[in-house]
Amino acid sequence: MFKISPGSPAYYLTSVAKDRLPVFRSDKIKTIAARALDEARMSGGFLIFAYVIMPDHLHLVTDSNKKPEVILRYVNGIVARRVINFLKEHNYVSSLEKLRHEGYRRGHRYSLWDHHPNIRQLTSESMFMQRVHYTHQNPVRAGLVEKAEDYKYSSVRLWNRKPFEDEPLLIDIDKIHWRK
Repeated sequence: MFKISPGSPAYYLTSVAKDRLPVFRSDKIKTIAARALDEARMSGGFLIFAYVIMPDHLHLVTDSNKKPEVILRYVNGIVARRVINFLKEHNYVSSLEKLRHEGYRRGHRYSLWDHHPNIRQLTSESMFMQRVHYTHQNPVRAGLVEKAEDYKYSSVRLWNRKPFEDEPLLIDIDKIHWRK
């Protein structure tokens, strides 16, 4: 069980697509990203408490069993690999061209992410819940839906205990130890 406190903070992580490109515009790419987030969670050994996948960025609320930089490395690496491989396999040349990165390290030709990660430490349950609500309201603020529950690529329905049958990503909400 994870208990949110100054000694055991949660983290609010944001990853933004290169040049704010709407890479995650299609449901197919968002589904790939959701599966990649699950794969990253399993490979990296961290928890996901809340998330949203927006057209040009994603937000996660996670635990602190690993350093946030390590979690981001798993998340950004696996999501990028899965999305770029999909674009290559389906010959999305113009999309790949927008992600091209000349002279990138280790011979990588494409970069999905802007490399200025945003990490916030959440040391109380109230800070934690503020970020969860902010995350879930992101699609509403962006004008993508009228009600947060209508946006498929978000954990809001899981928090409301009304999941879809085909929820794209299950979260670890039941592993939070709340103060009484």
